[in-house]
Amino acid sequence: MNQSILFALVAATLFGASTPLAKLLVGDVPPVLLGGLLYLGSGVGLGLFRAIRDGGWTPSGLQPGEWPWLLGAILFGGVLGPVALLYGLTTASGSAASLMLNLESVLTAVLAWMVFKENADRRIVLGMLAIVTGGAVLSWQSSGTGAASLTGLAAIALACLCWAIDNNLTRNVAAADSVFIAGAKGLLAGIVNCAIALLLGARLPGAQTTLMAMAVGLTGYGISLVLFVLALRGLGAARTGAYFSTAPFIGAAVSLLLLGEAASPAFWMACALMGWGVWLHLTEDHAHEHTHEPLEHTHAHAHDEHHQHAHDPGVDTTAPHVHWHRHTALRHKHPHYPDIHHQHSH
Repeated sequence: MNQSILFALVAATLFGASTPLAKLLVGDVPPVLLGGLLYLGSGVGLGLFRAIRDGGWTPSGLQPGEWPWLLGAILFGGVLGPVALLYGLTTASGSAASLMLNLESVLTAVLAWMVFKENADRRIVLGMLAIVTGGAVLSWQSSGTGAASLTGLAAIALACLCWAIDNNLTRNVAAADSVFIAGAKGLLAGIVNCAIALLLGARLPGAQTTLMAMAVGLTGYGISLVLFVLALRGLGAARTGAYFSTAPFIGAAVSLLLLGEAASPAFWMACALMGWGVWLHLTEDHAHEHTHEPLEHTHAHAHDEHHQHAHDPGVDTTAPHVHWHRHTALRHKHPHYPDIHHQHSH
């Protein structure tokens, strides 16, 4: 399996499992404060890991023009998205919310195609339509349970839009240190959300609940985001979003087992439609002759057909290493994704 696909699937597993776990904490912690604690756990945990890994503080590797992309991603994905999701979880069931999160992949792809000009073919579009239809079935199932459930699903849809914007902005900095990107997002978003919650009158929960929330945040938001950024580097925003859309199925399964929620026929119909859409994405094969324009950047890489630059004697070019390097113009044909090296037009 492509390593980037594996990163995306593991990221989906961690995030999907965190949704019903977060719902268990919603009743004890106000949504804004819970969102802050989840991201704070991510930021603190990843910050400590990076300091230990690097033997202290090291530069981020971000170029000056990349900081606006990262700050925008933090605003939408780290501040607005979690708050909208957690408000939605107060009225929507955990399993319904988990499936509704499939909209994130759809909105990510739409923005990637329309704004950032990633390529799309009929198979990918059909997969997205199947996912949207599954979401519509899920919304229809909830329509008879009152305005509160519909409001909850609308809030979750808003969270999906915020994360779709986040995904596309993060793609522009995906070549940088993924631990720094995820840690910075967690720390800044956590501080902002916690500060807002405290200003609105919220009180910090007990130590045990606080640590539980931060632990869920470290795994479901922090480590998951590190892997997601690595997947963005290799797959592009739309494809990574498609693989990541397996997260709701994992979250739904955890909800049914952990929260004791019942699954209706409409629920399973939505599962089937969304599962088919994900399968269409997983089985995509994209290959054509394309031209690489000259490019300079830095990221972890081993030498392959795209990395043929010279090194000083003694450097093991078959092992991953990081440095600023230049790609010369190249024209060839092979299966590929819109990764950081394949952003050509179609």
